[in-house]
Amino acid sequence: MSDAIKHECGIAMVRLRKSPQYYIDKYGTPAFASNRMYVLMQKQINRGQDGAGVANIKINTKPGTRYISRYRSVEPSAVNYIFDKINKKYKKAKKLGGHDALSDADWLKENIAFSGEVWLGHLRYGTHGENSIETCHPFLKQNNWRSRNLVMAGNFNMTNVEELFGKLVQLGQHPKEKTDTVTVMEKIGHFLDEENQRIFEKYKHQYSNEQVTHLIEDELDVGRILRRSCRDFDGGYAMAGMIGNGSSFVVRDPSGIRPAYYYADDEIIVVASEKPAIKSAFDIDFKEIKEIQPGHALVINKDGSYSEEEIMPAREKKSCSFERIYFSRGTDPNIYQERKNLGKALIPQILKAIDFDLKNTVFSYIPNTAETAFLGMIEGLEDYLVAKRKEVFLEGKPHMGDLEELLNFRPRVEKLVSKDVKLRTFITNDDDRDVMVSSVYDTTYEVVRPGVDTLVVIDDSIVRGTTLEKSILTTLDKLNPKRIVIVSSAPQIRFPDCYGIDMSRMKEFIAFRAALALLKERKMENILDETYEACIANPSSLENYVKKVYENFTDQEISDKIAEIVTSPEIKAEVRVIYQTVESLHHCIPDHVGDWYFTGDYPTSGGTRVVNRSFANFMEGKTIRAY
Repeated sequence: MSDAIKHECGIAMVRLRKSPQYYIDKYGTPAFASNRMYVLMQKQINRGQDGAGVANIKINTKPGTRYISRYRSVEPSAVNYIFDKINKKYKKAKKLGGHDALSDADWLKENIAFSGEVWLGHLRYGTHGENSIETCHPFLKQNNWRSRNLVMAGNFNMTNVEELFGKLVQLGQHPKEKTDTVTVMEKIGHFLDEENQRIFEKYKHQYSNEQVTHLIEDELDVGRILRRSCRDFDGGYAMAGMIGNGSSFVVRDPSGIRPAYYYADDEIIVVASEKPAIKSAFDIDFKEIKEIQPGHALVINKDGSYSEEEIMPAREKKSCSFERIYFSRGTDPNIYQERKNLGKALIPQILKAIDFDLKNTVFSYIPNTAETAFLGMIEGLEDYLVAKRKEVFLEGKPHMGDLEELLNFRPRVEKLVSKDVKLRTFITNDDDRDVMVSSVYDTTYEVVRPGVDTLVVIDDSIVRGTTLEKSILTTLDKLNPKRIVIVSSAPQIRFPDCYGIDMSRMKEFIAFRAALALLKERKMENILDETYEACIANPSSLENYVKKVYENFTDQEISDKIAEIVTSPEIKAEVRVIYQTVESLHHCIPDHVGDWYFTGDYPTSGGTRVVNRSFANFMEGKTIRAY
């Protein structure tokens, strides 16, 4: 995506179902779990470039033995940094216990950190706030009772943090922060404490406290804890947690907004935000990887047994379509095909934009996640040419030009745009800054015929239009084309996201800026005032009032205005902008229909409140996020 945006975090969990000694004996290394967790996280680095963290729990350790270990980092290569430190533990083991120590699981558990059975990893892509060790997951809630310790990490944003914070205060707590991560952990921690107390009350007159402690660890009902904790959460989430006794869980929101997948056999249970990570780490068939269902939790008990339990009634599934368009790795076979389909679906619009003049058109893409959609676009053009040849040769329809040329013609494909370096702008004025920014992209010269060729360049999505305006169009215009057609494989982004993507401020969206310009041109600014009044008068309304800003314009009118906005006076070529339609999006990605950023149809009530608040913030000149 040419417009850099931050987005969903990544989670990874590994649970060993056999004794640690089993893996040393079978695989010849005490680092079986550590190595697999490393691969899981490396394969999800696309989901977190602000930091990472890993935690580990040992099951059934003796009192006085440290059983929870955690490393977090905001280093540029955070995953490598963390696992380098973990690997030093094994080198330390060899020094302390000799060569045989690496073959003795009991000695390792007693003496070396990160030698336990339960692993939780997180890759952070912060959508707001500072970037520091303290903001990196996993978070830890500590207690001297083993079964009251809680380690949590997640891929989520809550839209009702104020409400959840208030409930904690009503419960008698004094939370130290008003952030969704801390609030969620404290709420689950509260009901974990209550579950401990419930079982304690059940057995306190029959057994000693020490005996009751073990009964509590064996009988914790994790599903019950989650059902009580999550019932008033509003947001998109895939939250993972480990309890000090060795139980663990991953719970998913009722609309299935955020992704979570798992694989289990008699040796391991593994969870990740993306299927390819599990495939790479364990070399299994994609068909063996299951999706945690919306509103459900994968609950793994202390003894290694597991089940997928309903935590909340599932709603209509609205899994994030942006995951499929851009965020997730394209090595997932389904995502790969969906992205190709998105490229193909744009062919009718592209042909119309180039006046069906394929002979004088060069096709390319903006590096490099748009490459798959580009391949689909070229396949679509090939299909179009095959259909045209059939019309001429099989149906006898007339054709202008040479038949041999028709047989041999192929779409002209070139790599026109390359991202060269990440330049710093240093201290400079605005004009000079624009010159510096335009140098981020480079182009291939002398493959375009000046004044003759049209350039068609596909991108995943056009969110803010800043890079398009400041860099890409300037770069392409240096080739002196007749026309530049920018194609977005995603529809117009009109509304903020509040479930994990850094798209929360209305004024940043190029589609919103286009709508504002059209309202001003047509002297319809009163719609802005009416929408604002509705937003502030009904802050809890479940109606998205902001839809009215777009209702008076067609998609084409907004696209044309976007083209006008991003075209600076220095651009000589004609510029057109094409967006995917929402209908085509759903046709290409039928199983992931979360489209609120395109349509304004939010899957939760909190989302609707956020969009109205976001618009009110815009009208009031506030730059804060709306949730």
